[in-house]
Amino acid sequence: MEKFIEYENCNICPRNCNINRYKSVGYCKMPAQLYASRASIHMWEEPPISGENGSGTVFFTGCNLKCIYCQNYEIALGSYGEEINSEKLADIYLNLQKNNVHNINLVTPSHYIPTIRKSLIIAKKMGLNIPVVYNTSSYDNVDSLKTLRGLVDIYLADFKYFNDDISKKYSNAKDYVEVAKSAIKEMYNQVGINQFDENEMMKSGVIVRHLMLPDHLEDSKKIVKYLYSEYKDNIYLSLMNQFTPVRKVKYENLNKKISIKDYDKLIDYAISLGVENAFIQEGDTVDESFIPSFNLSGIKDNKILKSND
Repeated sequence: MEKFIEYENCNICPRNCNINRYKSVGYCKMPAQLYASRASIHMWEEPPISGENGSGTVFFTGCNLKCIYCQNYEIALGSYGEEINSEKLADIYLNLQKNNVHNINLVTPSHYIPTIRKSLIIAKKMGLNIPVVYNTSSYDNVDSLKTLRGLVDIYLADFKYFNDDISKKYSNAKDYVEVAKSAIKEMYNQVGINQFDENEMMKSGVIVRHLMLPDHLEDSKKIVKYLYSEYKDNIYLSLMNQFTPVRKVKYENLNKKISIKDYDKLIDYAISLGVENAFIQEGDTVDESFIPSFNLSGIKDNKILKSND
């Protein structure tokens, strides 16, 4: 069994549970041992991430944020996944690379950083030579992110809220805004201005996603304004309209899809600020589900499926 001192008094993420995850579980609901639920070729990321060949995604079990509206709730709650060690995880990366994916995409990795760090070191020694994407809610400790310098090439980061009352209400994280600001700043400090190869695939840099929530246009505007004022076009924004209610929650506004009219207003606002480097979604994506099947494919076996399989 692998052992990292960080798991013995776990403060890897901003929850700062300070518990021994070899004996118990923290807010993430996961022990020290890493669990994953799927490794596959994902076609639904931003164009310079998915490209034509897809992104080699590894979906980790558990989550340190647990948004009430989570679209991947069956794995975020920690109830589904297969235990794997860092050597096995490195093998999964290399298996994905053999399938000609553009990158390795680590989805919801924040509570497993020590094991992931070790797996990346192993994989790179064994021939991993494609970009590594850290796909996160941005509820990350800066000190933990610093241990990934030189191992992660692309940060695919969320900025979910700009109001602590909203973050407390939906994610039980009253400090989300300042945590996310600090985390994204560290990400940018590590990888800098976005770099692309000759095929317009991303080699390094930061994309910050914002999933617009129903009836929260003004909060979304504040996020766009902050990110543009802080980083200009040195990072890419990804403004998403794909919010999909997957189970009924106590807040009625979250039991519906977003207003396309509000989404269009957000895009117009971004343009009025001068934003040029941004990804937007077509109107009908609000009617689609971007949730893969968490069936242990690529984790329990070596079979690599695409996102819609």
